[in-house]
Amino acid sequence: QVHLVESGGGLVQTGGSLRLSCAASGRTFSRYSMGWFRQAPGKEREFVAAISGGGTTTYYGDSVKGRFTISRDNAKNTVFLQMNSLKPEDTAAYYCAASGTYYYTTTLSQYNYWGQGTQVTVSS
Repeated sequence: QVHLVESGGGLVQTGGSLRLSCAASGRTFSRYSMGWFRQAPGKEREFVAAISGGGTTTYYGDSVKGRFTISRDNAKNTVFLQMNSLKPEDTAAYYCAASGTYYYTTTLSQYNYWGQGTQVTVSS
């Protein structure tokens, strides 16, 4: 079983940046593709970014392409989300998730483990 803990959320102004981190338990971290999702109150969880187990393949939701970057450090069991040029529409709770698929996936149901979430608020 994988335990995930996110950190790095906060309050930023439009155009600002944040770097989220997700620390994972276990010795088989590289077997899992990782993803970031976000969810605002009353809305469904939305795909943000994904990265393959080895960290060589990434994919992004259309709304964050060119602004967000996902990366991972398998030696430290950590995945990151660098968020630049933030917009008020990015305001949400951000969740880190792990999937048994080695390749990336954008499908929420294929992620079996979830962190507790970290809040990102972008002021206008």
